[in-house]
Amino acid sequence: MNRFLRLPFLSLLVFSVLFTACKMDHDMDDMKHDSPYMKIMMDMMTQMDTQVKTQDPDHDYATQMVMHHEAAIKMAEEELRTGSNQEMKTTAQDIITKQRAEIGQFNAFTSGHQPMQPLVPQFNTVQKTNMDKMMAASDARMITGRADYDFAQLMVDHHQAAIDNSETLLQYGRNATTKALAQSIITDQRQEIAALQNWLTRNR
Repeated sequence: MNRFLRLPFLSLLVFSVLFTACKMDHDMDDMKHDSPYMKIMMDMMTQMDTQVKTQDPDHDYATQMVMHHEAAIKMAEEELRTGSNQEMKTTAQDIITKQRAEIGQFNAFTSGHQPMQPLVPQFNTVQKTNMDKMMAASDARMITGRADYDFAQLMVDHHQAAIDNSETLLQYGRNATTKALAQSIITDQRQEIAALQNWLTRNR
């Protein structure tokens, strides 16, 4: 190739590669934003961020976990509507059943609990970090548009945040009821994460 033509050709080639890469990134971002599961998680984050905190770890853990569970239930209901894999549909129904029951326990706790002194603002700081970590992990996911697969991979991140928040409650909490609930959530959702990851490995 003539050396005078080579530079424009190479420039055009580089531009073409960069344009294709940018378009792929844009398409992936669009798919993430269009994912009903991601929308549910982002709405949950908005709710949790704007909720007034009492800075009593047990009270704030309970109220935040209600919102966290409500989001998991919405994601599971979306899986039941749009998914096709029976194993994931069974998992979704189990999540709905378990987490509705836990929401009842959390609401029963907060209805009879008054925030305690001294206040512990560190709990809310760590909890916010946990939730931001969840969204960062979800943003890094490759959203496929396959309902069952996207439900499974995003529910792993959602469950991990519940575990992280529950472990934070065990560190800062002072009430036996919330601590028992936190430990139960840790045990249960660790098992569910293992099952979800196993399913994801088998269904790539």
